[in-house]
Amino acid sequence: QVQLVESGGGLVQAGDSLRLSCAASGLTFGTYGMGWFRQAPGKERELVAAISRGGSTYSVDSVKGRFTISKDNAKNTLYLQMNNLKPEDTAVYYCAARYGGSDYDYWGQGTQVTVFS
Repeated sequence: QVQLVESGGGLVQAGDSLRLSCAASGLTFGTYGMGWFRQAPGKERELVAAISRGGSTYSVDSVKGRFTISKDNAKNTLYLQMNNLKPEDTAVYYCAARYGGSDYDYWGQGTQVTVFS
């Protein structure tokens, strides 16, 4: 059974940093592409950053230069380092895994990030 468990969210002030973690189990972590998504109240879920099996990364323009996605295959863990947080980053953050194609196959339960000014 595949499980993705996020942690590291919280309530922070604008300009602060957080590091989200996603612990994966039940899959061969290194063979999956991974992504971080977020969903703010009243908005659609959006892809924030992604990392391929080979380690290539992508991030949406609104977080470039502030957020960094990384992974540790030995620990089966995905990370999202978030610096210089802004109130508009407030959302529930989800990690997801995909084996092939563009659709993500597995999702975590989410972790709340709230940024106040």
